[in-house]
Amino acid sequence: IPPEIGYLTNLTYLDLRYNQLTGTIPSEIGNLTNLTYLDLRYNQLTGSIPPEIGNLTNLTSLNLRSNQLTGSIPSEIGNLTNLTYLRLDYNQLTGSIPPEIGNLTNLNNLILTGNQLTGSIPSEIGNLTNLSYLSLSSNQLTGIPSEIGNLTDLNYLNLVWNQLTGPIPLEIGNLTNLTYLGLNNNQLTGPIP
Repeated sequence: IPPEIGYLTNLTYLDLRYNQLTGTIPSEIGNLTNLTYLDLRYNQLTGSIPPEIGNLTNLTSLNLRSNQLTGSIPSEIGNLTNLTYLRLDYNQLTGSIPPEIGNLTNLNNLILTGNQLTGSIPSEIGNLTNLSYLSLSSNQLTGIPSEIGNLTDLNYLNLVWNQLTGPIPLEIGNLTNLTYLGLNNNQLTGPIP
């Protein structure tokens, strides 16, 4: 993706999915402040997610699924408060889920499956009360915060194939709209609440 893409400052919709693009996401993408939709999924992009992505405050949909992106999820992602849809799944992202993710209170779908994310799920996830679909499966996450019980609009919660320890929080019982709950292949202990 050439850095000159940053000159297209009137773009509102950028869709480059299902190609064979290589190299990094240029930092100049942060100049496209009118973007509402950015889809780069199913390419061969490498390197990290540039922090300049946090400039795209009009985005409602960001999909970087199925590339070869590395490094951590930048905290600047928390600036994208208009996002309703965020997919970063099936990359090679590391580090913890930044607590700034809790700023994205308009999110309906959050999918971080198939990375190498570590640490506990941040308690700030409980701020995302509009979520209906949350998938954090196939990472190396270690803890479920009790605040997960705030997500009462969830109908899909997938935490399978992590390294979750300790008990299943009682608050999971608040999620009365769930149609799918996946907690298998972890190291959870104690009784089922």
